[in-house]
Amino acid sequence: MDKVELKLRTKKYALRIIKLVRALPKDFIGRAIGNQLLRSGTSVAANYRAACRSRSKAEFIAKIGVVIEEADESIFWIELIIESGLINKKLVESLLKESDEICAIMIATCNSTRKRLKS
Repeated sequence: MDKVELKLRTKKYALRIIKLVRALPKDFIGRAIGNQLLRSGTSVAANYRAACRSRSKAEFIAKIGVVIEEADESIFWIELIIESGLINKKLVESLLKESDEICAIMIATCNSTRKRLKS
């Protein structure tokens, strides 16, 4: 998967996060968790775009590190949504899977870039 495809994938991911947040209950808990998920989930795409504009491999690695943190945080919030019963697991498990995949892709990208940096 190249940078253009990954930019599109992370943007689609952010849009799915927005839809999930809209579907959360409008009570205090739904809003609180939704705000956290909205920040972390949309940050994945925004920070990946920033990483693609990096001026060095070291800067790219640092920015990908932020993407990994935000993707992992999004996983946490989605798990919390499922485990608390805010939304049925079947409705969000594909988004949880996508979160895991994006996180794994970014970790692999970071590791391979680190290896190239050391070479």
